[in-house]
Amino acid sequence: MNRKGAVRNLDIVKAVIFDLDGIITDTAEYHYLAWREIAEELGIKIDRTFNEQLKGVGRMDSLNRILTFGNKNLSVKEKDYYAAKKNERYKELIKGIGPTDLLPGIEGFLQEIRDVGLKIGLASASKNAFTVIESLKIGSYFDTIVDAALVEKSKPDPEVFLRAAEQLQVPYSTCIGIEDAEAGVIAIKEAGMFAVGIGLESDLALADIVLPSTELLHLKQIIEIVEGSFGC
Repeated sequence: MNRKGAVRNLDIVKAVIFDLDGIITDTAEYHYLAWREIAEELGIKIDRTFNEQLKGVGRMDSLNRILTFGNKNLSVKEKDYYAAKKNERYKELIKGIGPTDLLPGIEGFLQEIRDVGLKIGLASASKNAFTVIESLKIGSYFDTIVDAALVEKSKPDPEVFLRAAEQLQVPYSTCIGIEDAEAGVIAIKEAGMFAVGIGLESDLALADIVLPSTELLHLKQIIEIVEGSFGC
């Protein structure tokens, strides 16, 4: 199918900004395994249910949530040590990641966006976003990548999405943000952007659209809904 011409009004949408984990690829399991090891070392037991609270959240905020859950206090120096140790373990776990780890439909969706001339950004809570994108071999699609190393505040603060829009040189209101975590959706909405959630509607109630899978991401349909919300 020729995807060009799918967008009727480029004045309303100028860019699509993606989250990384759970949208481009699923490294959430690797984050969970790394955090579980750190938690066990600290005498705290976490499971996958608790791990849902860590999705889309920065490294230090995740560690603080684990410490609060385990009713444990650490000094700033100790927190820095365990956060860095978690990251080293995570980087070991993702060494084998490659193009086959892209989530269903994502590369086709990226190409669809590129075909109509919209800009593409990445807004990730991970400090390893550049490494992961390079391993997935999709760096050529992105006009900008903003990760946790480039911002002061983590999601649900909108800073990472605002920074991405600024680097793309487009108004915030002309951006579509795509997220799979509640914190990320809140960040998109706080940035004044149109939010597409991937996952369960009950978990992503603030999103403007919720799709159960990345496989269902199609630019034409999303643009039509965006245009409808503006009465176009």
